[in-house]
Amino acid sequence: MSGGILYISYSGMLEPLGQSQVLAYQERLATKHRIHLISFERAEDWAHIKQREEVARRIKSAGIDWHPLRYHKRPSGLATAWDILAGTFAGLRLVRRHRLEIVHARSYVPSVIALVLKKLFGLKYIFDMRGFWADERVDGGLWPSGGSLYRVAKWFERRFMLNADCVVSLTQAAVDEMRTFPYLQGRMPHFEVITTCADLEVFKPTEGNPSGLPTDRPFTLGYVGSVGVWYLFDETLRCFKLLREHLPDARLHIFNRGGHDYIRDRMQIQNIDPESVHIETADHAGVSRAMGQMDAGIFFYKPAYSKKATAPTKLGEFLGCGIPCLSNIGVGDMDTILQSQQVGLVVNNFDEFAMREAINRLLQLVNEPDIKTRCRQVAIRFFSLEFAVKSYGQIYHELGAAKL
Repeated sequence: MSGGILYISYSGMLEPLGQSQVLAYQERLATKHRIHLISFERAEDWAHIKQREEVARRIKSAGIDWHPLRYHKRPSGLATAWDILAGTFAGLRLVRRHRLEIVHARSYVPSVIALVLKKLFGLKYIFDMRGFWADERVDGGLWPSGGSLYRVAKWFERRFMLNADCVVSLTQAAVDEMRTFPYLQGRMPHFEVITTCADLEVFKPTEGNPSGLPTDRPFTLGYVGSVGVWYLFDETLRCFKLLREHLPDARLHIFNRGGHDYIRDRMQIQNIDPESVHIETADHAGVSRAMGQMDAGIFFYKPAYSKKATAPTKLGEFLGCGIPCLSNIGVGDMDTILQSQQVGLVVNNFDEFAMREAINRLLQLVNEPDIKTRCRQVAIRFFSLEFAVKSYGQIYHELGAAKL
């Protein structure tokens, strides 16, 4: 059968990210399309035989042909080059054997492989960019601005843009920015905005009191995810202190992997009562259950150019559970969604006046009688997995993918 699709992901299918942001989409798309999936698996994940077998069964039952390759980390540049070479040979073999017609590359490293396949075989190419990767490396302090690695990455980014039959962006803000790139003037690619989506069958409101501020427990502010590099965690703790001025028994519930010592250190510096904060690690199902006992979510990002292309998955998860959020401007389309849909608030800066005002307004928002329903509706509109699958399916159809 011809007309199949080659999907290339540098994230492994044995990682939570690969399962939620790749496999969840592709197993639904595989009901209508023949899909071959190349992923790069980390050695420590591959060593868990039971998990590996479970994921393999899941992929096979979806009708996807999985071709896992080994991910190499060190030495950084050479390891990535080796992975690109291995992925290219695997892609060459699969395209020839199965007469595949579309290559869908998730982010930059897979797009190097995809670009080779497009040039050799004339495949239709989807650049699923996932963000301004090269700029993220600079903004995150991993690469020097204007350094050789950055310039090489931006050179490739330009080739990806100019050769892609479709560019998928997580945010409209990033698309608006890319439309200003000088090299795209007169050669504008077809853009689609498909944000990171949440499994709204998992992240949904709990049964019981559907609105208003609960009376049988303290007000609970929720924080989910990392506390380093991109996040302004001290500002989160400052907001929590201001919240406790209004509600002295308020609690902060944090879900985090690997940063518990850092969290406790920052709490001590900020003079936060440890009895008011609960820190734990949990899977998606555990986080979803705990969200049912939260009143609002909070997360702040460091301002940076690359954040225009960021779409936090946690936003869709919070809203899916009926929880309004407090965040900051400059992060993709987040401030537009929160404010225009009245499901959260954003701060323009972190001075005390702005943060106090945000806390006051957040408490008012949480008490609105239809807030949970409104949050849920916004999650379905902007972050549903079904919407993303439909959008990808339309792209495949327009690029000529044959159906099963």
